[in-house]
Amino acid sequence: MSGYSARTDVAIVGAGFTGLAAATELRAAGIDCLLFEARDRVGGRVEAGTNGLGETIDLGGQFICDDMPEILALARKHRKTLVQSYVKGDEIVFPAPHDTDGLHARVMALRDRLDTVDPDSFAGASLSVAAWANAQPDDRDARDGFLSMIEGLWCQPPDAVPLWYLIENDRRITNEVSELQIFLRETIHSLAVDLARPLGDAVRLCEPAGRIEHGPAGITVHTNLGRTTSRKLIIAVPPVMAGRIAFDPPLPAPVSEALGAWRSGSVIKVFIRYSEPFWRRRGLSGTVFFLDPHGLYACDASHDENHAALVVFIGGNLATAWAVLGEPGIRQKILAKLHAALGPDAADPLDITLRNWSHDAWSGGAYSDIIIDPNARNAEAILRQGLSGIAFASSELSPSFPGYIEGALVAGRAAAARIVESLGAPPSR
Repeated sequence: MSGYSARTDVAIVGAGFTGLAAATELRAAGIDCLLFEARDRVGGRVEAGTNGLGETIDLGGQFICDDMPEILALARKHRKTLVQSYVKGDEIVFPAPHDTDGLHARVMALRDRLDTVDPDSFAGASLSVAAWANAQPDDRDARDGFLSMIEGLWCQPPDAVPLWYLIENDRRITNEVSELQIFLRETIHSLAVDLARPLGDAVRLCEPAGRIEHGPAGITVHTNLGRTTSRKLIIAVPPVMAGRIAFDPPLPAPVSEALGAWRSGSVIKVFIRYSEPFWRRRGLSGTVFFLDPHGLYACDASHDENHAALVVFIGGNLATAWAVLGEPGIRQKILAKLHAALGPDAADPLDITLRNWSHDAWSGGAYSDIIIDPNARNAEAILRQGLSGIAFASSELSPSFPGYIEGALVAGRAAAARIVESLGAPPSR
């Protein structure tokens, strides 16, 4: 079965926020495009699902903040309900450190110091984040807290993260308020659906791009259902996933090596519903920052007093270790940890909904891919430059907020702008 044959101006691989933003900009410029999405839905690493109580919840990316103008403007344009995360009360650090007073400030002081480091000042480029942190003069609890935070945010063991990469990446994440400040009552995934709706059948679901032919005559995207020839191509998927696509002819060695420098982390997201926000009665915010095990973090995700919830993130080595326990084992582990930190009420939820992204077939496994090859200093620049007719665009490559939905929007719009400029006036139809 040969499948269909189609033509378009621009083919886009991936219908996450990057691909959807790019397609929206191209359409506004009068340029035809088709999006090919492997999943049966849009949104990529942003996903909604139904919990055991019949409520629609975010199972993937969820939080935004006032310092993310693109995603916030989009939410307001589509009349979403902004819910301010509950932050009143005390944060729990568990197990309690030797010196509880000012631990958060001491941890953040380490991160602020990291931002002042010149990554080129070190002999060789192989120093890891863990090696740098363990060489700092700070107390053990501060260093331990810093490493736990890094593992939770980047979903990789800190000894696998090159110091230069974290510094350069972190400098593009410029929020002054908490990145967990706001979520949407209607789910952040509903925004992806809103972006896709005007594109109609230009979004081709359940069509993974398996092979891409490229040359002077144009670009042909082969999917499981057919082939589409285009003048330009945007690869709007994370670098690890882009590296799994077969290119004919093969990509030039520098581009192939740049794609191979990345690795997806591991993360499990757990949404836990309670009959009431019991932690608030005790003057607690619901935030639990775990020093042991590293990579475990919980916070309040209640829509209101009648929809009390905690969301728990399990990242890095911990996600990998707990994944083998299966869902019942993961639930048991989480409830035991929350019970120890917040008391017996934490062990009596109404519902637990778990989404393990660690082995997700189409996203790699975590919030974003990161460069783990300490020698791949030019990998991002090579991918941003792309090839003649082919643009690589993903949140990881964004000049602002890499790894976030905000970064995905910025990257998608920037790629579309380059395509519009290269095509000039759109062809008459």
